[in-house]
Amino acid sequence: MNENLKWRTDSRKKAYECAIFSVNAVERTAHDGRHGTFVEIESPDWIVAMPWIMKDGVPCFVMEEQYRHGSDSITREFPAGLVEKGEEAIAAAERELMEETGMKGHFAELGNVCPNSAFMSNRQSFFLVTDIEKVGSQSLDANEEIDVVIVPVEEVIRDMGKGAYDNGIMMMAIGFFLRYAEEHKELGLRQPSTESV
Repeated sequence: MNENLKWRTDSRKKAYECAIFSVNAVERTAHDGRHGTFVEIESPDWIVAMPWIMKDGVPCFVMEEQYRHGSDSITREFPAGLVEKGEEAIAAAERELMEETGMKGHFAELGNVCPNSAFMSNRQSFFLVTDIEKVGSQSLDANEEIDVVIVPVEEVIRDMGKGAYDNGIMMMAIGFFLRYAEEHKELGLRQPSTESV
């Protein structure tokens, strides 16, 4: 990596704050003296839990359908949420899965990325959840209404990025899952045929 590409941070000032993020004005200087003010979204880290089950011999995900205010649409997503102050990402994933579905299971971290490095400073962790058990009922926030659905993995992969699956973070989750599934055949994904056509 060319270290000359890095800009020096001179100052950071909060311009706006709300319940789930802050907007900062960040002053930075390049190696050649150029100077600018840039927008930075400061948010708690995020998590996604991908509950995987086998139902009637078919690999499936436990997913959620809910209304999203940003897109003014009903989406189908994996359980997800914010990491609270002082909380580990895996603990947040366990908590969100329990609150939103009443389920628990075995968590394996698949990856951790910046959701959008152009203007966001937080991290997003992705967890595969296996050995699922239903141990309670939903415990939703005041403005949440979530239907829990079971969807075949192949359908989710086929439809991700369109229709009800119109969520970029879920696309990231599927990318991590597919990489993991290549080495974990027990997840039951069909392997592409190598026969010549």
